[in-house]
Amino acid sequence: MNQLFKIFINGLMKENPLLVLMIGLCSSLAVTTNVANGIGMGLSMTFVLLMSEMVISGFRKLIPDSIRIPVFIIVIAAFTTVIDYVLKAFFPDLSKAMGVFIPLIVVNCIIMGRVESYSSKQPLVNVIPDALGMGLGYTWVLMGISVIRELLGNGTLFSRQILPETYQPILFFTLPPGGFFIFSLFIALNLFIKSRSREEQS
Repeated sequence: MNQLFKIFINGLMKENPLLVLMIGLCSSLAVTTNVANGIGMGLSMTFVLLMSEMVISGFRKLIPDSIRIPVFIIVIAAFTTVIDYVLKAFFPDLSKAMGVFIPLIVVNCIIMGRVESYSSKQPLVNVIPDALGMGLGYTWVLMGISVIRELLGNGTLFSRQILPETYQPILFFTLPPGGFFIFSLFIALNLFIKSRSREEQS
């Protein structure tokens, strides 16, 4: 149980797909102008990652090495299609807001990277905490960036006015440079925390 918890925590911080591995940045920074979009994208990614890792881990011994990449893509595409249709059916506004970035989960480096490097080589019991850790690690970073960008860029959270109506929105935070700026602050904070932790241990 302790080993499984370590695998889960690993994705949240130590090998966070955004702050540490820095993969899958395109869709991450594109959808984080709104908190609802950030949460929707994060949970969608977590679902696809979890289901894909489980299926590929379960059938890893049956998948020929020569065709593993096409098989991985087919599995990921199947679950991406499922979440895409679920969003269109039950959350049409959210689906429309995120647009093409949901279908593009198929080629997201985070999922393909974990499937190739981890779930295709590990038993099912290990891939579940790995997928949940990586997915939720991705989600909390998206939520953090989204909160700051929406609050400072529009004065709202979940599209509801939070700051006084006299507040002048800083449009910089709704634009791509604003996303990169906030993301860089998250990376800097993460490095600072790690540095302080190493100093305390030494």
